[in-house]
Amino acid sequence: MSETLIQNGDTILTMDDARRELNGADVLIRDGEVAEVGQGLTTTGDVINAQGCVVTPGLVNTHHHLYQSLTRAVPGGQDALLFGWLQTLYPIWAKFTPDHMFTSAQIGLAELALSGCTLSSDHLYLYPNGSRLEDTIHAAAELGIRFQPTRGAMSIGESDGGLPPDALVENEAAILNDCIRVIDAFHDPNPNSMCRVGVAPCSPFSVSTELMRDAAILARDKGVMMHTHLAENDEDIAYSLEKFGKRPGQYAQDLGWVGPDVWHAHCVKLNEAEIKLFAETKTGVAHCPCSNCRLGSGIAPVRKMYDARVPVGLGVDGSASNDAGNLIAEARQAMLLQRVNLGADAMSARTALEIATRGGADVLGRPECGRIQTGARADIAIWDTTGIESAGSWDPAALLLAGPTRVKNLLVEGRQIVADGHVTTLDMPSVIARQNTLALGLREHL
Repeated sequence: MSETLIQNGDTILTMDDARRELNGADVLIRDGEVAEVGQGLTTTGDVINAQGCVVTPGLVNTHHHLYQSLTRAVPGGQDALLFGWLQTLYPIWAKFTPDHMFTSAQIGLAELALSGCTLSSDHLYLYPNGSRLEDTIHAAAELGIRFQPTRGAMSIGESDGGLPPDALVENEAAILNDCIRVIDAFHDPNPNSMCRVGVAPCSPFSVSTELMRDAAILARDKGVMMHTHLAENDEDIAYSLEKFGKRPGQYAQDLGWVGPDVWHAHCVKLNEAEIKLFAETKTGVAHCPCSNCRLGSGIAPVRKMYDARVPVGLGVDGSASNDAGNLIAEARQAMLLQRVNLGADAMSARTALEIATRGGADVLGRPECGRIQTGARADIAIWDTTGIESAGSWDPAALLLAGPTRVKNLLVEGRQIVADGHVTTLDMPSVIARQNTLALGLREHL
């Protein structure tokens, strides 16, 4: 039996059902689980002094393309809308190898961890030159972050009227067979699972209707979750109306892509009827505010979704459309966008943090994560509020208004993977050097 005590935190934002905030309190962790939350707790195990700190559940990232951390700020894609941006980057991504996938995942996940993230999904939908989903799974295991990779796919290339180049699409039977392979090999459904695999055709404009339907059948047969992009921008809506004669929400419903085992990325352009549909079916949404700004996609109706009880979490999206993977900064952006759209009282700092923690955990089907309460998994972020970012703050617990954007300590399943602001499980200078070498090689061979 192993124990760790997080002791004397200035404020613990539990995000439990009562949204309790405890001052001068402790969190006792035993064998990867929160054993007790309160004051004056003791242990014979390790102690982490949290004086001067705010303690929160670990943040949850519900949408990412980790491989894109190798293609940040690519010229030609810096000022493009979604479809043009994709067409610029597809030829570069076609050159990726398993080494590119592994290293970019290390960088992307470490960046997330430093921003307070303990659980991340990933949407990997292209597999050039022998790349496989486990390239990212192994990277997550080395870092020690809780991971929810999804086996994405593209099957309709340019010659068949799709957006991706033919070299990046796969045969649909092979896609489904590989989904079965990776689920059987890596999916762990247990409450303390460090890896759960999902099924994730890329988007309605890169796979067939048949693959969307078959993927849903396969996922439910295997008892895993389903993920795709939906209603990201005006081009997306126009494509759906032209090709399918219906809006994205109706298309998703007709193919079985609604329900508590489904979450869709973006959903910027959902209308009232689609929000109602998602609320009634408990279909989740991954809100990606920075990417939506960067690509000019618009402001997702997150306040309406939240009020309607649509499950909503946050996603940083790929670093080629965000250029960063900082989840606490993403939460602030989510708050600010709702305010600029609807008024200064549209979303509080604490509501945005709730969406970033328990909201995201619920979207990913992990109610044992995203909150600090007895029986929850010990995924915890500790934020130092004695620094310049919080100096003069009357409410240091309002992290998204005046707080650090880099975590001091991060525990996943009770294990410390960030200590004093540094990743403990990887040689980060070496990984960064490897990433930059790979990026330079891609650039030189354009």
